[in-house]
Amino acid sequence: MPARRKARKRALDVLYEADLRDRPPVEVLAGYVERIERPRPEHLDYTVALVEGAAAHLDRIDELIASYAEGWTLERMPAVDRNLARIAVYELIYRDDIDDAVAITEAVELARQMSTDDSPRFLNGVLARIAEYATR
Repeated sequence: MPARRKARKRALDVLYEADLRDRPPVEVLAGYVERIERPRPEHLDYTVALVEGAAAHLDRIDELIASYAEGWTLERMPAVDRNLARIAVYELIYRDDIDDAVAITEAVELARQMSTDDSPRFLNGVLARIAEYATR
């Protein structure tokens, strides 16, 4: 598995745990980083950047997801999908070093592996609309 995909998967783990436990993502991240054995994996820095970035912009990210997820509220979305969307939207809006297509494809692929059968199509649609908004 490529390093950035591992980083996104680990960021998903952290955001998912924070979401379910109603804890700040950065607090959960600190515990996660402490538990990692040395030597640190090469993807850890990007995991930290994703979690910290998504947490710093969470209100705006959630606002965008809610606006573009037609007929769905954030609370109604599966927790995995909600947090994959948060990671991807952070990459779409705030990371110039990540192509939009890559951010969307990675989220869809992780959804295919970890969520419902409908999740990949749902996330693809929501994220494509947000990407279109972001390029205006």
